[in-house]
Amino acid sequence: MKDLKIAVIGYGYWGPNLVRNFTNLENSTVSHVVDESPDRLEKVKKLYPSINVTSSLTEILENPEIDCIIIATPISTHYDIAKKALEHNKHVLVEKPMTNSVKHAKELIELSKKKKKVLMVDHTYLYTGAIQKIKKIIDKNMIGEIQYIDSTRINLGLFQPDVNVLWDLAAHDISICSYLMNENPISVQAVGKSHTDSDFEDIAYLTLHFKSKKIIHFNCSWISPVKIRYMLIGGNKKMIIFNDLETTEKVKIYDTKYKTKTNPKNDRQILADYRVGDIFIPKLTTREGLSSMVEDFVSAIIDKTKPISNYDIGLQVVKILEAAQRSITNQGKEVKI
Repeated sequence: MKDLKIAVIGYGYWGPNLVRNFTNLENSTVSHVVDESPDRLEKVKKLYPSINVTSSLTEILENPEIDCIIIATPISTHYDIAKKALEHNKHVLVEKPMTNSVKHAKELIELSKKKKKVLMVDHTYLYTGAIQKIKKIIDKNMIGEIQYIDSTRINLGLFQPDVNVLWDLAAHDISICSYLMNENPISVQAVGKSHTDSDFEDIAYLTLHFKSKKIIHFNCSWISPVKIRYMLIGGNKKMIIFNDLETTEKVKIYDTKYKTKTNPKNDRQILADYRVGDIFIPKLTTREGLSSMVEDFVSAIIDKTKPISNYDIGLQVVKILEAAQRSITNQGKEVKI
C-alpha cells in the first residue's frame, strides 16, 4: 500500500510536534503544511525542504492526492475545517477538544460514518506509558472499584483567546477519566471566575456525579504560581497517584484502604479501620505518547481498527465541557448530561 499523504493544518504550538511524528512514521508522508503565517511556513521549509507549504486550505481540500487532514488550529475553527475535510473525502485527526459544541461533534461523527472516513481526536495523554499502565491496573481489578478521582492541572498561563480554562486544560483529564472508567457521569457542577478583561474563566472547578457513588473533581487554573499535573485515583482496595511532572516515578500504587462499620453500642457512630501498606512503583514505557497516537490514527485507516482516542471519547469530553459551561453560567447549578 502506498504511503498516506497527510496535510497538517496549523503550525503553531502543537503543529510542529505532529509534523515531526508523522514524518517519522512508516506508511505516512507529510506532503503539505497549511498556515496563515509566512514566518511559520518559512520554518517548515527550513526544517523539511520536501514538504509543500501554503496558506490556502481550499488548495489542500481540492487536492485528490491528499488522504488525511490533521487539524491543529484554535478550537473555534475545528468544526468548519473538519466538516470540509470529510466532505472532500479526507480522513480527519483533530486536536482536542473535537469541537466547541455537542451539536457540531455529533454532526461530524455522522458525516464520518456517511463518508466511511476515520474521525479521531488527539487526546495524546491516553497513549502515554503512565495512562496505559494505569488502565491495565484498573482493568485487572488491582485497585478494586474506583470510588473517586481528584485531578489538579494548574499553571501560570497560557491564556487562550477563544475558550475558558476548562476547555483548555480539563479536556485532558476528562478524556483520561472517560478512558479509565466504565461509567459515564449523569450530571456536572462547575464554578469559575475570570480575573482579566476577558469573558473566559481563568480558574474553574468541575465536579462529575455518577449514578453509582463515584465522584470526580477537577481543579484547573491559568493563574497558579506553580505548575501541577496531579491525579489521585481512589479504589476500595488500593489507590493510585499519577504525577505527570515526575521524570521517572510518574505512577505510584498505594496499598492503602479503609473499612467502616457501625458501632454495635451506638448505631449512629461509624468506626473506621485503616490499613497502610507498601508503595509500588511500576515501570513505564518511555515512548512518546504522540508517537503512539499518530500510529494509532494510521492503523485505524489502513487496518480499519478502532482507535483508542475514538470519536466516542471525543464526544463525551465535549458533552461534559458544554454542560460545565452551562453550570458556570448558572452559578454552579447541577446540569444533567
